[in-house]
Formats: sequence, C-alpha cells, structure tokens
Amino acid sequence: MATKAGNARAEVLEFSGRAEDIQEASEALKAMAHPLRLKILCLVGHQELMVQEIVEAVGTSQSNISQHLAVMRERGLLASRKDANKVYYRIDDPRILRMIAMMREVFCSAHA
Repeated sequence: MATKAGNARAEVLEFSGRAEDIQEASEALKAMAHPLRLKILCLVGHQELMVQEIVEAVGTSQSNISQHLAVMRERGLLASRKDANKVYYRIDDPRILRMIAMMREVFCSAHA
C-alpha cells in the first residue's frame, strides 16, 4: 500500500524538467516578480489595452511602462500589435491567465 508521501516522492522522481524549460520558467517568473509588471499583467487580464490606457490605470510615465512592457514581451508574457500609431498589449497564453488568477486567489483574497 503506497502512502501519500511515497506517491509525492515518486512524482518528484518522475519529474524530468529539461534545463531549457526550467530556465525559461525562471526568466518568466523573474519578469512577473516586479510589482509594476505584476500590476500590468493583472490589469490587462483577458482584455487588450493600449499603452496609454495602461499608463493612465497604473499612474506612472509612458517611458517607464514601455520599458516594463518590453521586458514582458521579450519573456513571452505579453503579445502586442500595432494599429497606426497605437500599440495594443494582451496576454496571449491562457497559462499566464491561469497563473494570474491563482495568484489573485492566493494573495488578494479577503482575509477572514
């Protein structure tokens, strides 16, 4: 009869994360760990927003927001599209949306 602890150990031993996958996950989590970037990700959520909308909602300069957006785009957290002189950002990966939802549940839930 297997125990819960035995099952957990077996799952850990079966985990064969490739170094590249681990590195990619680490970089994405580092990019999300900045308070302003996390705020932007939570703001964007399921919608697509223009840079100016993000600037107004977050309350910092456009150049500061643009730098953070570039980091998140490079790490694959955000996707962008250009329409004339406007740039729109969205979260393209449903896994990122699930992570944000989970973080909201863990860190933003009302305390009893």
